[in-house]
Amino acid sequence: MDSTRVTEHPTSFDRPSTGADPTDPRGALLRTPVPPRASGSALPAQGSAGQTPPAAGEDSPGAFEHSQPGAEQAAEPDTHRPRPTSEGVPAQPDGGQPGDTPSAGVIPGEVSAGGGQAGLVRPDSGAPTGAPDPGRRDGPPEPDRRTGQPTAPGRPTPMRRDGDRLRFVGAATRRIARGMDLDEIVMGLCRATVPTFADAILVYLREPLPVGDERPTGPLVLRLRRTDRIPAERDTEGGFTPAPQPEPSELETVGAELCEVRPGSALAEVLRGVRPVFTDTPAARAALPELLGEERDFALPDGRRAILAPLRGRRRVIGAALFLRGPERIAFEADDLLVAAQLATHSALGIDKAVLYGREAYIADELQRTMLPENLPRCTGVRLASRYLPAAETARVGGDWYDAIPLPGSRVALVVGDVMGHSMTSAAIMGQLRTTAQTLAGLDLPPQEVLHHLDEQAQRLGTDRMATCLYAVYDPVAHRITVANAGHPPPVLLHLGGHAEVLRVPAGAPIGVGGVDFEAVELDAPAGATLLLYTDGLVESRLRDVWTGIEQLRERLAATAQLTGPDHPPPLEALCDEVLDMLGPGDRDDDIALLAARFDGIAPSDVSYWFLDPEDAAPGKARRLARRALARWGMEDLTDAVELLVSEVVTNAVRYASKPVTLRLLRTDVLRCEVGDDVPQLPRLRQARATDEGGRGLYLVNRLARRWGATRLSTGKVVWFELNRG
Repeated sequence: MDSTRVTEHPTSFDRPSTGADPTDPRGALLRTPVPPRASGSALPAQGSAGQTPPAAGEDSPGAFEHSQPGAEQAAEPDTHRPRPTSEGVPAQPDGGQPGDTPSAGVIPGEVSAGGGQAGLVRPDSGAPTGAPDPGRRDGPPEPDRRTGQPTAPGRPTPMRRDGDRLRFVGAATRRIARGMDLDEIVMGLCRATVPTFADAILVYLREPLPVGDERPTGPLVLRLRRTDRIPAERDTEGGFTPAPQPEPSELETVGAELCEVRPGSALAEVLRGVRPVFTDTPAARAALPELLGEERDFALPDGRRAILAPLRGRRRVIGAALFLRGPERIAFEADDLLVAAQLATHSALGIDKAVLYGREAYIADELQRTMLPENLPRCTGVRLASRYLPAAETARVGGDWYDAIPLPGSRVALVVGDVMGHSMTSAAIMGQLRTTAQTLAGLDLPPQEVLHHLDEQAQRLGTDRMATCLYAVYDPVAHRITVANAGHPPPVLLHLGGHAEVLRVPAGAPIGVGGVDFEAVELDAPAGATLLLYTDGLVESRLRDVWTGIEQLRERLAATAQLTGPDHPPPLEALCDEVLDMLGPGDRDDDIALLAARFDGIAPSDVSYWFLDPEDAAPGKARRLARRALARWGMEDLTDAVELLVSEVVTNAVRYASKPVTLRLLRTDVLRCEVGDDVPQLPRLRQARATDEGGRGLYLVNRLARRWGATRLSTGKVVWFELNRG
C-alpha cells in the first residue's frame, strides 16, 4: 500500500455534522447548515472558498468554540488528534480540516468562479458534489444542537474539538508564563482570554499579597486588579465587522474595587473550594454580590455565561477571576471549567513567583543602595559626581563600589573597588571591604597602608575573596594627589585645556592575594582638572580588551572637553552621562561604578598656617594671629567668636602636647579652623559640674560653631570647627 495515502476510519468519539447522513453509502460531500448570525454580534466575516482569513497568532489562538471552514484554514493542523475522514463520515464542503487526508472516493477538482468547490466528483458517478443528491432526505433544516435555533442551509454547523481547547490552553499558558512581574502576568491572563475564551474578565487579587510562607494578618481583602472586555468597535481590516452597541451591556459594569471576604460567607466558601464554578449555582449566585458590591446595579447574563475561578497559589487563595460571556455568544460548557481551572492555576502560581521575585529584587536594591553612599559628601576644594549601573535587570547587585571620605586637613579620600562577580555574596563582601576602608581612612593612614590592611581583611573573609581597588587622597591646599593601586584600571585625568591623560600608577596585585607590597605615587592635581575613577565594566567587554576601552575613554573625555572650550571644564553630571554613552549594546557584561572629582583647590591666599610652642603664652598668640588673618580677609565680624573658640581649643592642646601645636585657618565658603597636636586621645563633650574649674571649652565650641569634630592622625589628632561667613 502507498505509504503516502492512508484511509482513516472513524472512532467512537467522532460525531458526524448535523445535516449529514453518516450512513450515506455514496460518500458524497454534503453541505451542513450554519446558525444565523446573532443580532449585534461581532463575528469574523465569512469569506468565500478560496479566500484565506487572517491567521490566528500564538497568543491569540483561533476561536475554539466554532469550527468554521474559514477559521479551520487559518488554524494550524491538529497534529495530536487528526479528525478522521472516511466514507462513513462526510467531509466539510470547504476542504475539511487542515491536514486531513482525502477520503477514498473523493478527488480534488477545480474551484468554481463563485467560490464553491464544484469540481469535487465521485469516481463512480462523475456527478459534482454540489448537484442535488437523490439519496439526501428532504425537509426543513435541522436545528442547531447547541443553540436550538434553526440553521441556514449551505453553512457549516458550529463544532467544538478537544484539540482546540488544548491549543488555546497551551498558547494562553505560554503567554502568562512570559510575564516576570505581577502586572505582566495579570495582563497576559486578560489578553489571552479576551475575546477567545470570554467577552470580559475581572481579576481580583489579595491586598496585600502574601510573600512566600509568611502568614497574612488581618481580614481577607480582594482588590480589583484589572478588567478587560471586547471593545465596542472591532477592526474591520482584519475581517471583523463593527458591533453596534445601542445600549450598555451588562459586561461593561465593573464591580467594587475592594471586597472584604467575611469568614463563613458564601464567597469564602467558594474560594475555599478552589475549583471554578458556574455562577448559576446557588453558592456562586450568593457569592457574586459580595464580590462585585451589593450597592452596584450588576446584572449577570442568564445561564452558564459566567465562571468564577479562585486563584490559589502554593499556600493559599490569593484572588479570583470572573469570566463572562455575552448573550449573543454560546454559553460555557462543562469542559470550559477545566480550561478556567488551568488558566487560574497557571496565573496564581505565576503571581506567587512574581511576588517572590519582586521581594528578591527589592532586597537586592536595598542591599545595593545601603552598600553604596546615598549622597556624596561636600568637601572643601573638590566637587564630586558618581554613577552606578548594574550588570543587568536580573542581577541588580554587584561587587563594584565607590566612596568619598573626608579626611583631616580638608583632604578627601577617593576610593573605587571591584569584587569579583555580581551577586549577593559579592555585594556582601564589597560592603565589608568598604566599611574597612572607611575605618582605615579615619585613622589617616597612607594609601599603601590602607590597601595592605584591606588585603589582610580579604584573606580573613576567605581564600577566594578577590577584589581590585584604587585609593587616592587629594590635598586641596597642596594641590597634590597620592594614589595607590591594587590591580585596578588606572585613573584618567582631564586637564582644564581639554587634554586627557592616563595616570601612570603602579598596577599592584589584587586584594586577597596576600604577601605583596603596594606602592603609592604623588602627582600634581591642578585646579580645574577632573579625575575619573571607574571599574573595568566601563572599559572592558567581550567586544574589546581593557586597554582599547581605556583609550576610547580618554578620547571621549577629550572630545567632551572640546565642546566647552579650553577655559571652562565640562559640568560633572553631564560628563558622567557622556562617559556612559560610550557603552554599546554588547558592552554591558559587568556592573559599572564611576566616580568623578573636579579639583577646585584652595588658593594660597586663603590659607593661614602657624606653629605654636606648647607654652602658656600660646593661646594669646593664637588669638592675635587669628585676628590679623580675619582683618586681612575682611571678616572682622567673626573676630570675637573666632578668638574665643581658638583660645579654648589651643589651651586644651598645649595642656597635654609635647611638640609644637599647629594652627590653620582656611577661607572657603565657610571659615574653618584646625588645631593639631601630638596627643592621640580625642576630646569628648561632657557636662561640667558647677564646682569644676574646666571642661567648658568644648561646650562653647559646640554652641557657637556651625560644625566641629576631632580626627585621629598617625602622629596625633586634629580638632576643627567651622563658622558661617557673614
